[in-house]
Amino acid sequence: MSDDDNSPISARAAKQLFAELRSAPALVLAVSGGPDSVALMWLAARWKRGLARGPQLTVVTVDHGLRPEAAREAREVKRLAAELGLVHRTLRWRGAKPDTGLPAAAREARYRLLAQAARNAGASHVLTAHTRDDQAETVLMRFLRGSGLAGLSAMARLTERDGVVLVRPLLDVPKSQLIATLRRAKIGFADDPTNRDTAFTRPRLRALLPQLAAEGGDSRSLARLAGRLARANAAVDVLVDGAERFLQLRRGDAPQAGGRSFEASAFANLPEEVRLRLLLRAVDALGHEGPAELGKVETLLAALDQAIATSPRAAANGRPVLKQTLAGALISLAGGRIHIAPAPARRSKGRTRADQGGS
Repeated sequence: MSDDDNSPISARAAKQLFAELRSAPALVLAVSGGPDSVALMWLAARWKRGLARGPQLTVVTVDHGLRPEAAREAREVKRLAAELGLVHRTLRWRGAKPDTGLPAAAREARYRLLAQAARNAGASHVLTAHTRDDQAETVLMRFLRGSGLAGLSAMARLTERDGVVLVRPLLDVPKSQLIATLRRAKIGFADDPTNRDTAFTRPRLRALLPQLAAEGGDSRSLARLAGRLARANAAVDVLVDGAERFLQLRRGDAPQAGGRSFEASAFANLPEEVRLRLLLRAVDALGHEGPAELGKVETLLAALDQAIATSPRAAANGRPVLKQTLAGALISLAGGRIHIAPAPARRSKGRTRADQGGS
């Protein structure tokens, strides 16, 4: 964004935010009632009014059933949507809530309900109000969890999920600009206290951002870092695509029915990051308990590298040198090749001896 971080978003800048979506048949706007999503709704409605023809806009609020104020906030969003001439729907996350991992479970439920709403509305895209501040927090969270290059790339502007495209048009916009925009338009918004609840990771990191900013690590810098890492990550993915084709073109490297197979010596000569991603792709594609954890794939790669290096003769004959499972995939090294296939289903603990073939 070219506007100052504390100034309202101009009509011209807002038009640029949504320009690529002009030809979409319909769009779903995810609006909780907080400042970011309310600003998204107001900006999208203003953009739509400036078009002779444009997408049908449907506002969707997800009530997770976690706060008594949520129902009132949904009604307030509905009222504002009606003032803006937009259709509104409230969807509720029903059923038991988990005792642990609540934020992640709520996020999964929200995206599932939003995708459902998009299909019902004939919408090709769901728009969320993630901002530059959210991007910075995501980078920090993933950094502290030891994420790799792909994870540190953080959120992308466009992501496919559950058959619809998630769009984050405000990803380069600071939250302060959205609040300034709403204040100029005299539009109110809700304040979700869970955004300050230090029982959760993201609010604790949010509280650290002012100190990081004083050292030069503000949201702009962190978002810029995410963008640069995303660019590098895309380049590595191109290399992995090429390496995958190279391995398939090796003599006898035609894809196997129900699995994948790589010539061990050719695989071992590839850069470590490329080898790691090839394994990760294969395990995620063929396993039934994924996605695989990066750290576990790194451990698997180290074991494969050691087996190839220390047992070249054994690896060349038909006797397995290494055999283990990961995320529902079976990985083995035998006959000079690395084989990845779906792992056999786990035996039920409740099976009787007779069930297992005993007498």
